[in-house]
Amino acid sequence: MNNNSTYFEQTDKWKDKVILIVEDNETSYFLLKEILEDTGVQLLRTDNGEEALEMVKKRPEIDLVIMDILLPVMNGIEATKKIKQIRKDLPVIAQTANAMFDDRSKYINAGCDDYISKPINLSELMQIISKFLD
Repeated sequence: MNNNSTYFEQTDKWKDKVILIVEDNETSYFLLKEILEDTGVQLLRTDNGEEALEMVKKRPEIDLVIMDILLPVMNGIEATKKIKQIRKDLPVIAQTANAMFDDRSKYINAGCDDYISKPINLSELMQIISKFLD
């Protein structure tokens, strides 16, 4: 068990949830995996937007998507728009290291349900996920 256990007292209800992480950077993916491993969620991963779209089509059990914005093949904005055409109610949380003042509204307007900037803040991430999985 990692040192984040205090954040997970109320997340045991996530044990039947599936989160798709769309992240092409290995370090960023492993950080998210480390943060979420004690929640009991099942994690799936793709490293580009096109694969994310295909996975959402094939895996109806996905409950939430954490979507990097700067991705190869198909960027996160385009992938989110296409995912929302298929599953309008599937929550998508945008994440990016290129955080600018107006990024949040830009990503929300593009169809993302929420936004978090890198480096990921554990508490903030857990609060955002809770909004959609609790």
